[in-house]
Amino acid sequence: MNGIQKIKSVIVEDEAAAREVLKNYLKKYCPQIDVIGEASNIKEAVPLLHETQPQLVFLDVEMPFGNAFDVLEACKDLQFETIFVTAFSEYSLKALNQSAAYYLLKPISIEELIIAVNKVQQQLLNHDLLNRNKIIVENFKEPKHEKQQVILPTLEGFEVVMMKDIVRLKGNGNFTDLFLVDGSKKMVCRFLKHFSEILPLPFIRVHKSHIINISFVKSYNKGGFITLQDEAEIEVSNTYKEEFLNKFR
Repeated sequence: MNGIQKIKSVIVEDEAAAREVLKNYLKKYCPQIDVIGEASNIKEAVPLLHETQPQLVFLDVEMPFGNAFDVLEACKDLQFETIFVTAFSEYSLKALNQSAAYYLLKPISIEELIIAVNKVQQQLLNHDLLNRNKIIVENFKEPKHEKQQVILPTLEGFEVVMMKDIVRLKGNGNFTDLFLVDGSKKMVCRFLKHFSEILPLPFIRVHKSHIINISFVKSYNKGGFITLQDEAEIEVSNTYKEEFLNKFR
């Protein structure tokens, strides 16, 4: 391990077979991981995490007696990185993507596992103190989308913004420019498509290069242009025109 300390890790997963598969993959492909404990449900997980104080938790999203968010809520006094393990569910993936969380879809891909573990290792080596778990729990408990937070991966690290403060988003090659209500602009290391998948209404795509928050629409002219409250003029392409107009009917 070239002198790098192993990452103390716990697996929380209700299926014994799935726990074994993950343990075997970690042993074979992620030698930097030291599995120091396992739990099969929230009742076992919470005391185990307090007792072992791991640096990393592999956390199944859906379990008996509660879900991953309940585990995080009950362990909010602890600081650890989380890699979520989930069967495909649009709802949980949206929540995890908004919070820039690391997650693996079942059945686990070895390649994706290695990538997620390497990212967490980098976070730990950089002493990154962003508490994603706290933001994930807050978003999960907040039913109003506009009061939820989005974690933005930037070139310098991460920034957290409130969804209601995003006026519009513009594709910029491999990046996306976010324009905020205070007039500032953030360049984010994600394609625009990523945001069209994770941002709920009032965000809608109006052009291949633009997503807008319809709460900030000031006017629309029949030539196909929207004026936003920050005076930005955005073209509405024919592909998205009907969907946009339906929101105002």
